[in-house]
Amino acid sequence: MKVLFERTVKYKLVETKTGAKLLMIEEGPNHFWLEQNPLKESKYGVAYRLLKKIYPDLYMFWEIKDWEYTGRMKIEVIGYKKVMDPFIKDVLHSVEFESYKDTYDEIEK
Repeated sequence: MKVLFERTVKYKLVETKTGAKLLMIEEGPNHFWLEQNPLKESKYGVAYRLLKKIYPDLYMFWEIKDWEYTGRMKIEVIGYKKVMDPFIKDVLHSVEFESYKDTYDEIEK
């Protein structure tokens, strides 16, 4: 295998001012991905909380550059094929989260 691109990232566990412990993937100065807060009563907070109950190895991250949301999301699932097949079917047929508002938290420096 030939390396075509390489980037160093840091994984951090952070605590928000509301006490939520979230993963952060730091790519560089003022550029990171912050895990969706599953405790938040918002469209994606509720969706994430429901998905984590079924798929505990699923992670949703929001991209943040220069202390602002970019609107890009990263979703990671770690699992075996027998877990992934039902996950893919569930995602393609579920729309329950659409009834919640899409809100953003203030990003702390």
